[in-house]
Amino acid sequence: MKFVTLNNGVKMPILGYGVYQVDPKECERCVSDALEVGYRLIDTAQAYYNEEGVGAAISNSGIPREELFLTTKVWITNAGYEKAKASIEESLKKLKTDYIDLLLIHQPIGDYYGTYRAMEEAYEEGILKAIGVSNFYPDRFVDISNFVKVQPAVNQIETHPFQQQKQARKYLDKYHTQIESWGPFAEGRKDLFQNPVLQEVGAKYGKTVAQTVLRFLIQSGVVVIPKSTHKERMQENFNVFDFTLNEDDMQKIQALDEAESAFFSHYDPETVEFLASFGK
Repeated sequence: MKFVTLNNGVKMPILGYGVYQVDPKECERCVSDALEVGYRLIDTAQAYYNEEGVGAAISNSGIPREELFLTTKVWITNAGYEKAKASIEESLKKLKTDYIDLLLIHQPIGDYYGTYRAMEEAYEEGILKAIGVSNFYPDRFVDISNFVKVQPAVNQIETHPFQQQKQARKYLDKYHTQIESWGPFAEGRKDLFQNPVLQEVGAKYGKTVAQTVLRFLIQSGVVVIPKSTHKERMQENFNVFDFTLNEDDMQKIQALDEAESAFFSHYDPETVEFLASFGK
C-alpha cells in the first residue's frame, strides 16, 4: 500500500474503502470483506448511519487498531461547539475505538467554526489524530484555513476524471492540505464506464475503466475511497498498484476535465437548503 503523509506527519493510505450509501444492515459484512481484501483505510460519516457496522467489523477483524485508519465526519445537525463535542464521543462509541484517525467537517454549512474548535480540542487531547474538512470549495477552504489554529489536514471533495479540481488543488497545495476524492467514478455519471478514452487507456494495460480511473487519481496524488458492496469489485479496485500510466496516457485523461460537478453545486441556494434540512 502507498501512503501519503499529512501536514502533521500522520501517514494515510492513498487507497481506502468508503461506505457511503452502504445499507447499515450490510455495512459490517461489507467492511469485513474490504478488510479481508486488504483495505486498511475505512471512510464513514455520521450521516451515513452505519458507523456501528464499521465499528463491529473492525472490532471483530482481529487486525491491530494501529494498522487501521478510520475516518468519519461531523454532520450539519451536530454543528457547533457543544453538539460537535458530544457527537465526537458518540462516534467513538459507535466505532468501538478510543481514537479516530481523521475527523472531517462534512459540509460547510451551519456553525462549522464551532465544530472545528471542538475538533481542535479533541485533536490536542489525542482523541483525533488528524482533522480536516469535506466539500469546502476554494473560497470556504481559504476562509477556514486563515482562522483556525490547526490547518486542515485533508479536504475531501468530488474528484474524478470529469472534475479534477485543478483550481481547488492550487489552494490545497498552498496550504499543505491533502486532497481526497469522493465519487472517484462519478457514480457512473456522464457514461464514465463507457468513456472511449478511459476504455482505450485501460485496455493498453489490461485494466478495467475503474482501475484506470483509480490509478490516474493515485498517480495525481489524490487519496481515493471507492465503494462497492461486492467483494470481487473491492478486489478489482484494490488491484491498482501493479501498473503505472505513462505521461501520454495521464495527459489524455487530464484532457477529460470539464471543471464542473457531475452532481450539484454548493453555490446553489437550493442545494444548501436541501443539505441543511437533511437529518433534521
